[in-house]
Amino acid sequence: MSASTPLRTALIGVALASTALVPLQGTALAAQAEPVGAATAAPSVSGIEKATALALARSLADPAWSGEVRRAALGSDTVGLGELTADATAAAGRKLAARLVRADEDVAAAKGLSGRAGSLLRLGLADASMRSRLASGTAPLVAAAPSDDDASTFTAYDSSGTAHELALDSAPDRPVYLVDVDGAKAVAAGLDVIDKALEAKGLNAPARTSAVSATAAAAGIDTTRIDSVRIADVKEPFFKGDAEIFTLVTGFGKDGKPRVDTVDMPYLNKENTTYYPNQVLVNWANYKYDMADAVMMEDDGDTNYQALAKAIVAVLLTITDQGAYIPLADALLDAVPTSWWTDDPDYVDSWYTLARTTSGTRNGAAGNGWMSVSPYHVSEL
Repeated sequence: MSASTPLRTALIGVALASTALVPLQGTALAAQAEPVGAATAAPSVSGIEKATALALARSLADPAWSGEVRRAALGSDTVGLGELTADATAAAGRKLAARLVRADEDVAAAKGLSGRAGSLLRLGLADASMRSRLASGTAPLVAAAPSDDDASTFTAYDSSGTAHELALDSAPDRPVYLVDVDGAKAVAAGLDVIDKALEAKGLNAPARTSAVSATAAAAGIDTTRIDSVRIADVKEPFFKGDAEIFTLVTGFGKDGKPRVDTVDMPYLNKENTTYYPNQVLVNWANYKYDMADAVMMEDDGDTNYQALAKAIVAVLLTITDQGAYIPLADALLDAVPTSWWTDDPDYVDSWYTLARTTSGTRNGAAGNGWMSVSPYHVSEL
């Protein structure tokens, strides 16, 4: 999710446009959530988010701290929970700070980002329409977005720790804080993990410079640029807000080894919306053949980038250069474990046989999107 857009603008769906509010369902459910930072064998990101939501909700029983959180939520679309608690003056906020440090560490570990991403957990209102009710003093609930893409309800907590089951297709009569992970920050750090793993095995190392290549480089480099792009389905359920999209470009490097280059696409976060990024997709100076493939994916919550990197490396190291271009997109997709296709990296679409001279609109192989590309020469300064 892009940090520059509302946290969950579509969480409540069409019902937010209606003046009729649906009462909360399932009040006084037993709250069952693991304490934030508690030691577990392998905590999931969604589990950590839920536990953090419960801990934050209970902390709001402190009026002074509740006021600090309210002011922060009204002042920005999203607020980093680590920063918010670190700067807290109220006792409940200061007490929660240590828990949030451990929770952030658990999230980083679960996503294979330990020591790379900083604070990842954040908070924001479920929808901008809730601002007036929050500002007027209506007591908020706290929730984590459902991890189940097919969910019809989600659980929110009040300051006593009581759980309330809310329908996803109707508007609650109280403002809701949502706890989630800063997706844009997580993807950027995750792609760095993949890059380093690939580089360690020589699968995306910079091309070696020869006398010929040095002369060519002095004249600039040839690239393929994305002029515009549109995706029909970003594989992100409406209640999870914006998608976090990235693309893996594959081909054979100058050394004849399979090569993968990562491309972060933080702007591509809404379906059925055309974007005009003018972003470089392929740097042809890195490739042996005049062909490359592109696989577009989306980080869907519990993605572990270290595990993804290991899987990609393992399969690519089994492929050898046969003296001609062969598509690597399918091999890359085969590297992703089957269990990851639900609430983990989702396959969005792929583009085969991109060439240095490719231009115009290219539909994705899965029929889920298109890109308009053009050759783009980058001159030396």
